[in-house]
Amino acid sequence: MLEKELWGNTLETWGISILIIVGAIIIVKLFALFSKKVLKPFIMRTPNHLDNLIYYSLESPIKFAIMLLGIWIAIHRLVYPATFVKVIDNAYSILIVLNFTWVFARLFSGLLELYWEKKPDGQVNKMTPIIKRAILVVVWIIGIVMALSNIGVNISALLGTLGIGGIAFALAAQDTVKNIFGAFTILTDKPFSIGDTIRVDSFEGTVVDVGVRSTRLMDYDKRIITFPNYKITDANIINISSEPMRRVVLNIGLTYDTTPEKMKEALEILKAIPGRVGNVSSNPSDTTAVFTNYADSALVIMYIYFIEKQGDILGVTSDMNMEILASFNKAGLEFAFPTRTVYIQKEEK
Repeated sequence: MLEKELWGNTLETWGISILIIVGAIIIVKLFALFSKKVLKPFIMRTPNHLDNLIYYSLESPIKFAIMLLGIWIAIHRLVYPATFVKVIDNAYSILIVLNFTWVFARLFSGLLELYWEKKPDGQVNKMTPIIKRAILVVVWIIGIVMALSNIGVNISALLGTLGIGGIAFALAAQDTVKNIFGAFTILTDKPFSIGDTIRVDSFEGTVVDVGVRSTRLMDYDKRIITFPNYKITDANIINISSEPMRRVVLNIGLTYDTTPEKMKEALEILKAIPGRVGNVSSNPSDTTAVFTNYADSALVIMYIYFIEKQGDILGVTSDMNMEILASFNKAGLEFAFPTRTVYIQKEEK
């Protein structure tokens, strides 16, 4: 019965080929188990991080290579048409090159994280994800070109063919090209980094990702806003995270029965408050309190102070407002509210 043929091969031949593939799967599983239980714990105990990187770069590609070898042996035991043999050999030539490309991609990615992700001062380099993507794109493009060249594809002729239709393609993909160049502009000029809070035109939020095509911001409502990169580079960008201090301007209104002495006292109180509230600049030059205006219902004081970089904007603003309220109440200073005085004149009969 084993001598019976199926698609030009005996059942025995088919069975052995299937067993070879199953054997390759078993070897992969055993290698994964050995790697997890023995090799990885041993590598993790060493003080050197380079061996961890090499392990990370090789583990998955080695398992893929074992499967490729097992399937290749199983298939080449069978008899099939010469055209199919050529297709299989070309496919394997491409897969082998791409497997090596996979190793280099993981290696470069790991090296970037190991030696570039952290600055000498210990801070995280927030532009690492963008640089990593750019390097991976270049590595994979080189790998694909080498794989195609390995099976006899004329790369020069291919590029020439692409060049013939390149004009129409460029017109259709001009926004994509602009976005890619926009990503490199953001990478080189560094107007902001991932994690920075920025304002783009009328939108404000935290940068969560900078991709090849777009930049994503999370606004204060926890919603993701996506901007094409070329619009980011053309827009007016305010990097809020880079500001050394946040300027706060208040207009405080006192009632019209406030005396000049009480007005001077109010100004002195306001100038002294920053020294009593945390994360507010106590430098006298950073605090301004001036009597600016006679409004309809109030004597207006313009009060300017600066919140330091490490301070929480909303929390410090609340603390300042509470301190102003408590200090003014203690001093007997009354805040104004809209009022209107109506005079009624009696007509003599």
